[in-house]
Amino acid sequence: MVYNFNGVKVKYEVIESKEGDASKPPLLLLHGWGCDGKIFDNFISLLSNRKIIVLDFPPFGESNVEPSGWNVFTYANMILGLCQHLNIKKVDVLGHSFGGRVAIILTSLRSDFINKCILVDSAGLKPRYGWKYYFKLYYYKIARYFGFMFNNAGSADYQALSYEMKKVFVAIVNQHLDDYLPLIKKKTLIIFGENDKETPIYMAERLHKNIENSRLEIIKGAGHFCFLDNLLTFYRLVDEFLEE
Repeated sequence: MVYNFNGVKVKYEVIESKEGDASKPPLLLLHGWGCDGKIFDNFISLLSNRKIIVLDFPPFGESNVEPSGWNVFTYANMILGLCQHLNIKKVDVLGHSFGGRVAIILTSLRSDFINKCILVDSAGLKPRYGWKYYFKLYYYKIARYFGFMFNNAGSADYQALSYEMKKVFVAIVNQHLDDYLPLIKKKTLIIFGENDKETPIYMAERLHKNIENSRLEIIKGAGHFCFLDNLLTFYRLVDEFLEE
């Protein structure tokens, strides 16, 4: 199915519950940057007792139209528009990495829409920058001042994008969400992989410290995709939290 948001077509799927209480809020699954909704397929196969909403964030997967001028708040508004289109008034939200950014915005600013929140290897917090980062930053700034240009500057995620999507990516990564964490009052489960290099454990601890009603779970041996690295442990944690 396709939802049209300001001219951008968003592919989504609603998976009805095969068993369980139909009155439970649907579970909204938000994937990470560069992925699509299919990354949750194995996890969804275990969730027979709950209605699921899963989508592809533009421009990934089958939502392959590049949005122009979007930021993390635009993505959050797109989610709200989609759920209004589906006549869904409240959800449990699970966001991985970039999807965690969107989940933080929704849970902090639209608490009426969120029942429970699950942040999985979530991005969105201001990183701890070491001297190597600042050395590289000022090196590029000085080089650009003297007219030198670098075609390979930036992360692999950044380099893989078109010119228009690079602007979207920069707007997203420069929007730190630390100040939104104390606004989250809903029950929140934070799950991180022990060996996550993309969003390190100190970010999980900061999320836990600043979200009042939160619980932190670390999956041993897992990395940034902890729900793929240890699916059964991940499923158990999520299922227990949602059924509390």
